[in-house]
Amino acid sequence: MDEGGTPLLPDSLVYQIFLSLGPADVLAAGLVCRQWQAVSRDEFLWREQFYRYYQVARDVPRHPAATSWYEEFQRLYDTVPCVEVQTLREHTDQVLHLSFSHSGYQFASCSKDCTVKIWSNDLTISLLHSADMRPYNWSYTQFSQFNKDDSLLLASGVFLGPHNSSSGEIAVISLDSFALLSRVRNKPYDVFGCWLTETSLISGNLHRIGDITSCSVLWLNNAFQDVESENVNVVKRLFKIQNLNASTIRTVMVADCSRFDSPDLLLEAGDPATSPCRIFDLGGDNEEEVAGPAPAHAKEGLRHFLDRVLEGRAQPQPSERVLETKVAELLAQGHTKPPERSATGARSKYLIFTTGCLTYSPHQIGIKQILPHQMTTAGPVLGEGRGSDAFFDALDHVIDVHGHIIGMGLSPDNRYLYVNSRAWPSGAVVADPMQPPPIAEEIDLLVFDLKTMREVRRALRAHRAYTPNDECFFIFLDVSRDFVASGAEDRHGYIWDRHYNICLAKLQHEDVVNSVAFSPQEQELLLTASDDATIKAWRSPRTVRVFQARRPRPRAFFSWLASQRR
Repeated sequence: MDEGGTPLLPDSLVYQIFLSLGPADVLAAGLVCRQWQAVSRDEFLWREQFYRYYQVARDVPRHPAATSWYEEFQRLYDTVPCVEVQTLREHTDQVLHLSFSHSGYQFASCSKDCTVKIWSNDLTISLLHSADMRPYNWSYTQFSQFNKDDSLLLASGVFLGPHNSSSGEIAVISLDSFALLSRVRNKPYDVFGCWLTETSLISGNLHRIGDITSCSVLWLNNAFQDVESENVNVVKRLFKIQNLNASTIRTVMVADCSRFDSPDLLLEAGDPATSPCRIFDLGGDNEEEVAGPAPAHAKEGLRHFLDRVLEGRAQPQPSERVLETKVAELLAQGHTKPPERSATGARSKYLIFTTGCLTYSPHQIGIKQILPHQMTTAGPVLGEGRGSDAFFDALDHVIDVHGHIIGMGLSPDNRYLYVNSRAWPSGAVVADPMQPPPIAEEIDLLVFDLKTMREVRRALRAHRAYTPNDECFFIFLDVSRDFVASGAEDRHGYIWDRHYNICLAKLQHEDVVNSVAFSPQEQELLLTASDDATIKAWRSPRTVRVFQARRPRPRAFFSWLASQRR
């Protein structure tokens, strides 16, 4: 501007100049004068900066919840947990799995050192308890999960039996006293196990029928098994499923159907051209395509303030009456009937697991609906729902990914299933079930909508792996409201944005990253576990600034981005 305050250059020319600058330079230039400040906040300018900086395809629209391109650029740059803030070295061997409590104030870790460790997730993470499972003849611990009210912890591991090398065991630990409440046999060990209700858990057993044929039985177990009366069931058989061609059921998890009507992110929005996955109804004769709160224990003070700051974009949850009205409207419009609800209001759930029909390599996802009356160990056992001529239970849905499944995770609303898969060659034919096709080094990240049983996103070619079929191991991934994270064999953890399908961060370790976990109450906190025997905590740049500031308050956008200039 001249001395009279008149701009020397028109806004259109300043805009064209700013288009050639990077984001940090644009914000720095905006400090020169009022005219440049106004141009530096132009929405069209930041739309161009966004697509160019993040290399997002131009046909991908802005996130539905975003109010401006400027703020959306800031969200992806400043709220991704990519700053290492703490390294935990209490484990003495490979760390295999991490899981958060639903409140987010505790998490558990499992390791080849045969311990389950429970941690307090405060501003600085500290160890609360370590349970050594070697006295119970365990080889190592491999998986853990908190029940819904965070009063119990399920931990599973490999059991050293005399003739059952593939056997596992599940232990239930009280989080009040850290006492071991019960132990349940689990075979094979990579069924892992999971909670169905607050006090009942699912385990597996395997029965050989022939050389390459077997039967998997899934059991419902009461977490409290010190029942004195012999007339009270503590275990009940849920399903009996036939396995063909050396396949078995593995990696069971449960999706809560009651949350499908209020998804945290509609992935199919703006992407109508996606093609449906192949869905096979094993109960019929033909193939067909199917169309398609607050924390439990609130804390006051700094923690409560930070939660409000970090979750400023959270939307209020609709009431039960609003949800029921919405479901009724959808049914009136001819939408698919929702999962069954009992007289008490309980909704059915989906049991999800990996399986196969062609080879031992897990290449299919099996889905079986669990009805409300089946969610208790009381009452009759398996068989009341089958015909007299049916010895095995048929699956409700099977999704074939045509590759080796190496990871799965559910979105927070339980509606979307994310799957890591290493694809088979196109047109591959399995002639020998013990010789599956070679698998690709590239890992595809697939997304399936469990409400429509449809693939809702084109496969994202995420990262690479190098182990052959018979050496593949399960790498746990996790999904938050906005992000997806996964470990990898290349010594990194990866974070992608769920809406834009882009990689936002690579998190360094010294060895294979086996597991990742977002805090369920604070997606700007991520944990990673590695074969290097460490657990690393990662926070977003915004959170780090809040923790370091004397008075926690958000700082101006230019301050963090301008500091990135080199």
